[in-house]
Amino acid sequence: MEPVSFVMQVAFVAVVYLFLLWVARSALKDLRGTTRDQQVAPAGEATSLHALSGSGNGSVAEARLVVDRAPGHERGMEYDIGEGAVLGRGDQAEIRLEDPFASSRHARLVRQGGVVVLEDLGSTNGTYLNEELLTGPAPLHTGDRVRIGDSEFTYLA
Repeated sequence: MEPVSFVMQVAFVAVVYLFLLWVARSALKDLRGTTRDQQVAPAGEATSLHALSGSGNGSVAEARLVVDRAPGHERGMEYDIGEGAVLGRGDQAEIRLEDPFASSRHARLVRQGGVVVLEDLGSTNGTYLNEELLTGPAPLHTGDRVRIGDSEFTYLA
């Protein structure tokens, strides 16, 4: 009986260590995610986001969102994404949505190298890319359509 008891003790200790490793890994993952959120949308700081007149004054090389339809926005209005932007109803959102189906911090756009990535921020109603529910971060390509509630944008690079 002694070898079985020893194996059971070793297995129990291994399970405890695996659990602690999983908890530590999850905590680090959460901390890294919080740091990225703070870098994208620092409260109270000026951002590189500019509402353009839609007259074509923006650089062709700059990534931007063009309003197709959105409550409180004019069709054709353009937003320069710069290094990133948060879309939502809240005060911390660089692209403010007057949409009852949008969360206060609904989604974000982040520049990663030469690519702009769209990510849902745990919104209630989801973020759609080309009419497909976003399940994780996704790179954007020219002509992609981003929809949040009744607001729809076209991505141009």
